[in-house]
Amino acid sequence: MSERILVIEDDPSILRGLQLNLGMEGYAVRSAADGETGLALARGERFDLVVVDVMLPRLGGLEVVRELRVDDPDLPVLILSAKGHESDKVRGLQLGADDYMVKPFSLKELLARIDALLRRRRVRGETGVSRAVKKVGPVELDLTARRVAVNGAPIELTAKEFDLLAFFVAHPDRVHSREQLMEAVWGSRYFGTARTVDNFVARLRHHLGDTAEEPKHLETVRGVGYRFNP
Repeated sequence: MSERILVIEDDPSILRGLQLNLGMEGYAVRSAADGETGLALARGERFDLVVVDVMLPRLGGLEVVRELRVDDPDLPVLILSAKGHESDKVRGLQLGADDYMVKPFSLKELLARIDALLRRRRVRGETGVSRAVKKVGPVELDLTARRVAVNGAPIELTAKEFDLLAFFVAHPDRVHSREQLMEAVWGSRYFGTARTVDNFVARLRHHLGDTAEEPKHLETVRGVGYRFNP
């Protein structure tokens, strides 16, 4: 299976060039032209690496990096930026980026750095040295192996059930509308309805031992949406 790369870049010419060249290298490429859409894609799908510009509309690239690092500590992130001062690079790396390249950049060097980051990720996956595991309340998620346990007992989830639960676990005690959940988990190109979210929440409640009448963990906030209570 091709490794999946998300490119978040608002310059159309750079974005097209990256899509074309990364595709020629055999990667599966998804893209977004603003920070909010890019972050929603990263949370709704599985990626092996994210390339993100700093100066983005709607949500800045550094904020995207910060949120990505909270969601998945092991996801490789490479920053592209016109800001080349040492302080800018240091800040990006301190926020959690794995690499930082200044525009204009050498395409060959960018491809080499991407390959190096992905090679490192492959080695970690093969050796099991580093795994992204989150535990919130009774729920433990292994984001690397995509396994779930509730109160220590493993449970079987579909891919989208896992993605939805992972989103809730990453954002405990926050209220999310059905539209926000749809965008984050299914993506902007999915033309479902709010009922889709309701059905998946009902299935997750079953796995967590919740009921609609007495939800312990997935609470309904009337008129708004849902909240995960760990």
